[in-house]
Amino acid sequence: MHAIDWPEGFVPGFTDNFVSNEMIISNLNVNDLWPLLSQPLLWPEYYKNSADVCFHDNKGPELEIGARFYFSTFGFPVEAEVVEFVSPAEGKPARLAWHGWAGEKDTAQRLDVHHAWLLEDLSGHRIRILTQETQNGIPAKDLANTRPNPMLNGHQEWLDGLIRAAKK
Repeated sequence: MHAIDWPEGFVPGFTDNFVSNEMIISNLNVNDLWPLLSQPLLWPEYYKNSADVCFHDNKGPELEIGARFYFSTFGFPVEAEVVEFVSPAEGKPARLAWHGWAGEKDTAQRLDVHHAWLLEDLSGHRIRILTQETQNGIPAKDLANTRPNPMLNGHQEWLDGLIRAAKK
């Protein structure tokens, strides 16, 4: 199976926080899910922890390489820029990743994240959905030590909501 491509500074095990959520389900394919994931304005419809989505620079409604957007999640106002966008193609996984940040640079409140998605069709009309996020900063350290883990649980809700929406 394929893996997330990590940029320097965000490799799991060398960051302040890391979460990974994965599901393999049948009777859906990448093309069923991709439009719901690649259009952030749709996220609040199936994921309650996403709100206030807007695009910068007259971009949208679909993400693309370099697109800047904003959303709020986990109580953080997140500015983000798409750093990986690979649409579904036969025999290759779809990939989406953004660098997100909250707070002023070089302050204790600063949080930097790399959030990545990988969607890949498998044999037997199954799909694998993998989402992983690494984080750096004091807020990331605090999240890493919080139980239950809000990132792990929140991203699972995102996966569950994405699958429910795709099945409708």
